Amino acid sequence: MMIREVAITIYLFIFKIFFTLLKLFPIKNKIAFVISFGDNSKYVYEEIRKKNLSYEVIILYKGTSNAYFAEYSELKTIPFETLNTINMIRAIYHLATSKFILVDNYFGFLSAITFKKEAECIQLWHASGALKKFGLEDKSITLRSKRAQNRFNKVYKNFHKIIVGSDVMADIFMRSFNLSETNLLKTGIPRTDFFYNTEQHKIIIGELLDENPEISNKKRILYAPTYRDNQLGDFRIALDLDQMVKELGEDHVLLLRLHPAVKSNINYTAYYPGFLYDYSSSKYDINELLLLSDYLITDYSSLPYEYTLLNKPIIFFPYDIEQYKEERGIIDNYENMVPGPVLKRTADIVEIIKSREFDNALLQEYSEKWNKYSKGNSSENLVLYMVNKDLTREKYITSEE
Repeated sequence: MMIREVAITIYLFIFKIFFTLLKLFPIKNKIAFVISFGDNSKYVYEEIRKKNLSYEVIILYKGTSNAYFAEYSELKTIPFETLNTINMIRAIYHLATSKFILVDNYFGFLSAITFKKEAECIQLWHASGALKKFGLEDKSITLRSKRAQNRFNKVYKNFHKIIVGSDVMADIFMRSFNLSETNLLKTGIPRTDFFYNTEQHKIIIGELLDENPEISNKKRILYAPTYRDNQLGDFRIALDLDQMVKELGEDHVLLLRLHPAVKSNINYTAYYPGFLYDYSSSKYDINELLLLSDYLITDYSSLPYEYTLLNKPIIFFPYDIEQYKEERGIIDNYENMVPGPVLKRTADIVEIIKSREFDNALLQEYSEKWNKYSKGNSSENLVLYMVNKDLTREKYITSEE
């Protein structure tokens, strides 16, 4: 842990030096997206294109998140936080000279820099709601050093604005990041615009079923478990798949979507051909798989917040809830706060799927609560905020001059 802290400190010191030097260059009419997920950012960028705005757009990406922008040949994309010195300097230059910096996760570099007063950092985050605790409410933060905790706070203070889809999530952000209501943008969540595009839904479902036509006449259960620490290469599905095949295999299939950080050593598709379809490394986005499914089984994921927009049943399978509470922390009164049955045995899951006894009114109530501002125009709301911010800023600068 000490070696890690030293490495982080050195990296941030170097980052700060370059940022301070490159900040001497003037701000340009530019937006820099810093992404590790990419879905929200894609919807915002598409809205910028639709409105034919004159911003230069730069994508600074981690991992494979640049895949969301592969179709846009006009975009400049730069790998972020790699060992490539040239890419690092290029990235820092764009961060130092952009009007808007849009991030979708926690990025440590924010603790080491101070943006120009003309620039604004907007946190897009990667979840519409929160069952598990994060930020300052994450229990694991108490195990980190004081230096690390100070770094977290500095990062959060650089979130000038945070987009939110509901008042309840706004409260969570204020607690988790120690920010005030003035930091909130009640625009709705950009990627939820997808759930209102019914014409696009038909096309996507058609493509998915063309790949596996044998599942078209079966009920499709999507199992999307949350990432758990220390399971990067040793993940075991807690569901009793033998029992599910026996009880449901005739008219149901199971679609599997593991977290991108999780790799399983077991080829479940080979063990359960015709029943289990593994979409974990598929080209399809999780939201597209939500469309294909008839039921969702999950645990502490934020997927239910958006899935309720489709008004489809959700089953919660927190088989390790006590351990998870202790290690990470989850919302209080979890069992009574989620919009579906909370079950810990596969037999109970099978039974409720067979009975189809779900509370649709509860799903609707939950959706209205957590998607209050996500009404199909969230991307436009955010882009208009930035445009209006620009207009106000230009008017101010002109009057000052």
